[in-house]
Amino acid sequence: VLLLLVLYCTSTHSLFKCKVLWWLRMRAAASTLSEICGALSVTKSQAVLRTGFRMIHSKARQPAYPGAPGDIRRVQIADECVSWKATCADYAPTGYTAAVVLKKPVWADVDISTDKTVEIAFNSLDGKVNRCSHSGDYGIVDMLPQNPAGRTGMTGRGLLGRWGPNHAADPIVTRWHRDAAGEIIKKNGKPVLEFVSIQRSDSGEWAIPGGMVDAGENVSATLKREFGEEALSSLDVGDDARKELEKKLDDLFKHGSEVYRGYVDDPRNTDNAWMETVAVNFHDDSGDTFGKFQLQAGDDAKAVRWQVIDSTMAMYASHLNFLQKTTDLRNANF
Repeated sequence: VLLLLVLYCTSTHSLFKCKVLWWLRMRAAASTLSEICGALSVTKSQAVLRTGFRMIHSKARQPAYPGAPGDIRRVQIADECVSWKATCADYAPTGYTAAVVLKKPVWADVDISTDKTVEIAFNSLDGKVNRCSHSGDYGIVDMLPQNPAGRTGMTGRGLLGRWGPNHAADPIVTRWHRDAAGEIIKKNGKPVLEFVSIQRSDSGEWAIPGGMVDAGENVSATLKREFGEEALSSLDVGDDARKELEKKLDDLFKHGSEVYRGYVDDPRNTDNAWMETVAVNFHDDSGDTFGKFQLQAGDDAKAVRWQVIDSTMAMYASHLNFLQKTTDLRNANF
């Protein structure tokens, strides 16, 4: 009865049905129906503000695909042909799925483009795999999911493991940029933010230290895990110092502010597989928490550093957009 009532109170919003199923399956549900519906209404209002891809993706249409052989290139399409609503009769995208994905690692789906006997429950919670999109229900054509942001010039999965949305989490850890005397530096009349940035080992671009959400994993756990793996790595400290650092990290990651939830304009995206993320800002206002942290790059990063946030930075995927939303949140310079 509870499940029917919950689905009824959210029946007009298919995006939030997935969230109901996630709540009921993965964690203890709220004790009353009003608590659940109230929580969903908050999520809905956040989605109106933060969800969506109201842009024509560009990085997902770059001719060269990351890590692909030189003869594998996207078909180039004009901006007016990106939308699936546009009629582009001559659209003939390149098909490509990386060999590492076709080897069926634990994080990858079966190749349903060739094995039609396998059924995937798109737009829902499929076992422990969340196949819901933050953007709402996406189309399914010939049993394959359709990128909600439009055409990319390539079909298949490329380097992505999942058909449809591949969910990630991006922790944006910030502090104020200070001078030698400890005073906050201002630019254009606003305080300047620094954030923890990693240099990706695959492309060499600077990025937020995020990563993929494992099947059945809570996004909050992913945020903390990825920051630890990519920015703090294996710190060479004693047991007492490590416990102190872990406690400070735990305290900081209890107080995050979501700045974005939705589609990512990622160079790995294809017509049938794409990146989505939840970006959360964890701000060290006093600078005391991270002042003692020795940043150290993990296996997936070449380097890690504190970097001043500036609108002229060249960043990976949609990360500059996430940083702009963070400066808006903190009323900082961009």
